[in-house]
Amino acid sequence: EICRDPRLFVDGISTRDLHQGSLGNCWMVAAISCLASEPSLWKKVIPDHMDQEWNPKRPDLYAGIFHFRFWRFGHWVDVVVDDRLPVSQDGVLLFCRSATPREFWSALLEKAYAKLNGCYEALEGGNTAEALIDFTGGVSEPLSLDCEALRLHSERRKSLFQTLAKVHEHKSLITCSIRPAEGEMVESVLDCGLVRGHAYGITAVRKVRLGENLMRTGGTSRLFMVRMRNPWGTTDWKGAWSQGSEQWQQLSRAEREKMGIVVRDVGEFWMDFQDFCCYFTDVVVCRLVQRTLLWLNSHWRETQSYGEWTPAPTSAAPTIAPLSTGEYSSSALALSNSNIGPEGAKPRRNRVREGNQEGKKGEEVVEEMDRRSRYGGCINHRDTFLYNPQFMFEMQSKEEEVLICLQQEDRRILKRNGGGENLPIGFEVLKVEVNRCSRVQCVVEQAASSIYMDSRSVTLRGTLAHGRYVVLPTTFLPGNTGRFLLRLFSHSHVHLRELKNDLPSPSLFHCFLPQPAVVTTVHLCRASGLRAPKQT
Repeated sequence: EICRDPRLFVDGISTRDLHQGSLGNCWMVAAISCLASEPSLWKKVIPDHMDQEWNPKRPDLYAGIFHFRFWRFGHWVDVVVDDRLPVSQDGVLLFCRSATPREFWSALLEKAYAKLNGCYEALEGGNTAEALIDFTGGVSEPLSLDCEALRLHSERRKSLFQTLAKVHEHKSLITCSIRPAEGEMVESVLDCGLVRGHAYGITAVRKVRLGENLMRTGGTSRLFMVRMRNPWGTTDWKGAWSQGSEQWQQLSRAEREKMGIVVRDVGEFWMDFQDFCCYFTDVVVCRLVQRTLLWLNSHWRETQSYGEWTPAPTSAAPTIAPLSTGEYSSSALALSNSNIGPEGAKPRRNRVREGNQEGKKGEEVVEEMDRRSRYGGCINHRDTFLYNPQFMFEMQSKEEEVLICLQQEDRRILKRNGGGENLPIGFEVLKVEVNRCSRVQCVVEQAASSIYMDSRSVTLRGTLAHGRYVVLPTTFLPGNTGRFLLRLFSHSHVHLRELKNDLPSPSLFHCFLPQPAVVTTVHLCRASGLRAPKQT
């Protein structure tokens, strides 16, 4: 009905097939544009793509049904849609569409993703990191850029460029955006043509050697450059290396191809990396773990475990006392060891809304939490923090880099009913005794701490020494319920298991003794004069 000779693909799949429509889902379109540049990735999302193509010689094979797959909460989910698409009164597609009017893969993929999330409206506004995970099953790591430091220090720029070049070389997906400052409008346009709060895809990262013409104006023989793509399909960048700029005019087409700085698709443009660092504030790198390559020459193993923040199985009536109202920021929440939360908020116990009991309506209250509950809040809440789920793992190497990712169950599908807000989540990593096999009862040594964000996933990369560790995934405030997936990546084989018992399992000998009343921890600092044992 929309055109005479429809096709799922026309001349294959590329980023030029993506133009954002009237829906505010640039975050999703930017992620798909990254996906389109890597065949091994989009073939997972669009399985059996040849079998789904329209065949004019065999119209009887067409059933108006299309099949897509997305990664959700540890599993690939199949989504099936029909071929009906929303159009304007003129018969033009309202939402995502291809530059070729008879090509429909991008519009149908968007419809399947809308179905997964509940409706098209649920795609209005979002996080590129979430879409990248849904399309690849990878791990998204946000990088917050210090524009001032990058502008002043060339070594920092070089280090960041090398990081991006390395992850791009290993087929990781990269997007970026300019965070609006307080009082600035989302999608407002800067003088240079870039758009605040708008997601761009990075499609190439390249170090180029300049010719003599440009050396006189640029002053350097080598230049760090990135190729960007705007999901709107327009090239609005007006600075150096923009279309029609002085730099482009001094290069012939042959010279551009020799240098490797070509523009493939509509909406793409090149930027000097120094200009990139001046404007962009946020970068998201999606590392593709199924390739077993996260960093150069390193093979990564994944272990994962599901868990849930829940109340106690049964609980007595709580003791209620007034508590002053506190707020948390919707951005990253920094925690410190001083028990002072963000914006000076003091540690609070479990907070519940009390609207029907005596006293002021909507008054904040606090209740004594049952120690069998598993939703104790962040480490600011010292009284209840250890009531969270606890997962133990052991590092065998002397020192090893690990990547830990906490992902909460997606709530976007609840948007059509007025919900859909993510919980602010994060986690703490505690170093524990080498023989611990039961739940931690007191915090002795913090090994690492993530930020707290109301994002679907929170990631931490760091180096851990040999020993045994316990991870506590938490919500920022006590009393919030939900399901989560904890993923841990390491170079060696690591087993992740949940600790459920407060005390070690008793042996037969303990049956004749009273219940333990004291726990003693021994720290062995040094030993000398030891002889090798005659028998093992």
